[in-house]
Amino acid sequence: MDLLKNIFKGDKVIWIIFLCLCLISIIEVFSAASTLTYKSGDHWGPITQHSIILMVGAVVVVLMHNIPYKWFQVFPVFLYPISVVLLAFVTLMGVITGDRVNGAARWMSFMGLQFQPSELAKMAVIIAVSFILSKKQDDEGANPKAFKYIMILTGLVCMLIAPENLSTAMLLFGVVVLMMFIGRVAFKKLAMLLGGLALVGCLGAVFLLAIPKDTDIPFLHRFDTWKSRITNFTEKEEVPAAKFDIDKDAQIAHARIAIATSNVIGKAPGNSIQRDFLSQAFSDFIFAIIIEELGLVGGAFVVILYIWLLVRTGRIAQKCERTFPAFLVMGIALMLVSQAILNMMVAVGLFPVTGQPLPLISKGGTSTLINCAYIGMILSVSRYTAYLEEKKENPAPLLTQSEGNETIASEAQTAAEPTAEVLNSDAKFEE
Repeated sequence: MDLLKNIFKGDKVIWIIFLCLCLISIIEVFSAASTLTYKSGDHWGPITQHSIILMVGAVVVVLMHNIPYKWFQVFPVFLYPISVVLLAFVTLMGVITGDRVNGAARWMSFMGLQFQPSELAKMAVIIAVSFILSKKQDDEGANPKAFKYIMILTGLVCMLIAPENLSTAMLLFGVVVLMMFIGRVAFKKLAMLLGGLALVGCLGAVFLLAIPKDTDIPFLHRFDTWKSRITNFTEKEEVPAAKFDIDKDAQIAHARIAIATSNVIGKAPGNSIQRDFLSQAFSDFIFAIIIEELGLVGGAFVVILYIWLLVRTGRIAQKCERTFPAFLVMGIALMLVSQAILNMMVAVGLFPVTGQPLPLISKGGTSTLINCAYIGMILSVSRYTAYLEEKKENPAPLLTQSEGNETIASEAQTAAEPTAEVLNSDAKFEE
């Protein structure tokens, strides 16, 4: 028992949420990866690979939550420039060589392993924004310079991500705006920013719909994909069942069939039918398979887990005496939950189709490991808040009542400081 307590430190509720999401992931990916099993001819291959990634992710959580939160401030120093260089490299290689997966250049290989630079970039931006907001706080709110610095850092990354993965760029920018709102950036600046973005978005949509199909625009080769997804989502019409073409927009059709043929408790794990017809059933559309197999109860449980994660993280942030850890955990929670909401909205037909996996549930490599690192960061901050609570509940007793006793106590305290620093490592959480 003591060994488990030493390994699983930090907020127990966050650990429970993490383990529940991993358990759902193993069950549903095993079921939804039937197409991968058919292609590879290996029944256990896809789930074995995914389970190994989750186990490595669990190790990442343990390692990260043992790092004092103050060291996370150093991460953007090397993560940000590396991610910018990798994003530029991936985009250029996609244009030069035409080497793309599903029409997008989002992945790169290193020693036989594929990873997405955009995941590193998201982490770097969230930590950097948290650091800037924490260091630029005045009595009246965030310093005006904070807005400028954040826009430069975020704008550069989003411009590099957008050509190949517009939804990720929009998601990241939206989370940064929410972080600035929480970080007390002037409302006037945020209003002007959102107004400008709305205007640019409207002009972009008009331009997108106006350009002819198959127009070759450098670095904007996905214009046709964006256009078709928007038009398919907005131009909905009633089609009689006899004339319905299931091969047109097959992903949307099979996802809706999966949800419509479910019930309160679902068909039970492993009994999905649409997994064999729905592409990316193990990733972008795994929530539809969850509802088909686990029913409305299972779908609601997954939603509750993400909401619970956001609420619990908010409580951890409230307990922080420092601004950086509070902004950090809120930024991480907003990123995870926003991505989950976007994935679920796509699955149920409330948002145009886009390639956003369900955090900690969808089959993945880089995204799963980065999400595990996020959970480790939240747990690290929760250890810091637990230390603060313990300090408040057990304040240092008054050691002296006379001048002679003061001298003895002072000498004893000075001699004990190195030992206390070693034994009580959580004290190092304080900046």
